[in-house]
Amino acid sequence: MHSRVTLVLFSGSFYVNTRTMRLVLFLSCIWLVSGELLEPDQDASVPEDWILVERVEPLEEVELTFALKQQNVDHLKELLKQVSDPDSPQYGKYLSLEEVAALVQPSQLTEKVVQNWLQSHGVKNCHTVLTRDFLQCAMTARVAEALLPGTKFRRYNKDGQSLLRSTSLYSVHEEVYQHLDFVGGVHRFPPRGRVVGKGLKGTQQSALWYHLGVTPSVIRSRYNLTAKDVGTASNNSQAVAQFLEQYYHPADLAEFMSLFGREFKHMSAVERVVGTQGGGKAGIEASLDVEYIMSSGANISTWVFTNPGRHESQEPFLQWMLMLSNITAVPWVHTISYGDDEDSLSVAYMNRINIEFMKVGLRGISMLFASGDSGAGCRHLTKERNTFRPSFPASSPYVTTVGGTSFQNPFKITYEVTDYISGGGFSNVFSMPDYQTGAVGKYLKSVQPLPPQTYFNTSGRAYPDLAALSDNYWVVTNRVPIPWVSGTSASTPVVGGILSLINDHRFLKGLPSLGFLNPRLYKLQGKGLYDVTEGCHLSCMDDKVEGKGFCASPSWDPVTGWGTPNYPVLLAALMD
Repeated sequence: MHSRVTLVLFSGSFYVNTRTMRLVLFLSCIWLVSGELLEPDQDASVPEDWILVERVEPLEEVELTFALKQQNVDHLKELLKQVSDPDSPQYGKYLSLEEVAALVQPSQLTEKVVQNWLQSHGVKNCHTVLTRDFLQCAMTARVAEALLPGTKFRRYNKDGQSLLRSTSLYSVHEEVYQHLDFVGGVHRFPPRGRVVGKGLKGTQQSALWYHLGVTPSVIRSRYNLTAKDVGTASNNSQAVAQFLEQYYHPADLAEFMSLFGREFKHMSAVERVVGTQGGGKAGIEASLDVEYIMSSGANISTWVFTNPGRHESQEPFLQWMLMLSNITAVPWVHTISYGDDEDSLSVAYMNRINIEFMKVGLRGISMLFASGDSGAGCRHLTKERNTFRPSFPASSPYVTTVGGTSFQNPFKITYEVTDYISGGGFSNVFSMPDYQTGAVGKYLKSVQPLPPQTYFNTSGRAYPDLAALSDNYWVVTNRVPIPWVSGTSASTPVVGGILSLINDHRFLKGLPSLGFLNPRLYKLQGKGLYDVTEGCHLSCMDDKVEGKGFCASPSWDPVTGWGTPNYPVLLAALMD
């Protein structure tokens, strides 16, 4: 293999994991070396249920996204550390989007080289974002295939859906590669997705008891939120993001609040939808996110970022990131239930996404991601060797990752134990950030027995950072109340709403938003959080670990982080 890897081209699509209630992005990665082609690290074959219809007409339009190399990335990282560390004199002194743009925008040379390359192929219909580090360009399929030699766009149909795809290798001009991080716009096929809860195994009588599952009143009772704990600040806001035809319906939200929101002041409508809210049936994932961020973060203005993912040359997650780089005032807390296996993504892609997270944090925005619903995960390297499988963006050092718990007694509001699906572990790509070395080191030294060290990277970024209930939620979707919905897709918006309430109090006292929470969270050493000390999550089913991953312990652990919110105590701890 050539030693000088310089560019990765990505293609991807989102789907809802059928077991785990988690949005997943599948990407095919093609490594490019100065125009030379290397084998892709994922199968880019056509799924059996997609039917090849025809080659795309040469004049049919496609859209590609070019991620231009940014400047001052090290300085960006240092500034984020300063504004996020409560012991720093720069704490809370965030930058505006315009100031972030001035810091990271590409060099004039980079912009000139890329633009000349595009214009030499007749590509003129392009638009950028305020930070000038992304270009989205519309062009014909003929031009796209000339721009990226090797691409061959085809049209495929399935169940009335029509998609354009190219599954072949392609390259980029050697004079251009050093000015790009990646090119997005050539997708893999979306797997069939459907959302299910973990359900209940037992008698019908037990199932009737489980119908009393987790609702907003249960959440508020467990985490000590009173009827008075609702938003009042006019400058506060929160957001969720939804992908791949996952839509919430306003009527479902109104019905949910009429059923479960009678005990506290709330809003029954989303204030703003950014993007295109598609038609069709509502998705459980989208309904869950909206209903629970708006009931834990009650009476706070809420936005929904949405991308149908059906433009034949768009990647929905990337579109969402571009939206954040193009809106000067966005909500202060964002929760996202998306992720993919680290090993299925290029390091170049993940590093660039981390820079986007740093840009967001430097603006004072809190970014929360679900930790995933596969426990420690499992990757089969050989017939004789397995390892745990961390997830990204959960493993990013620049986001706050939320794990999951269950009630110890499913019939009562009791203390919490580990939800066995709660994602957690150690990154194989990103080193352990300074803010967590003490807590993680203590866990690795004090907890015995640990899984074999061949299964995980003891020096990697460890996650999750905290947790909340993730088991047996009630959701209203398509006007029907549905029980037994589970996953860290549920716990993440709950934590997001609680952080929004804390922001509310900070704004009323003239304090800045919480921003990137992790440096301050780890300095709290668990203050304001219920420590979860029982239970383990799942992992590889082999003779070495026998399906058991990491286990909860006193203080921080890689299953539930520091624990679950005790709102009034956490509020007091974060009001300094």
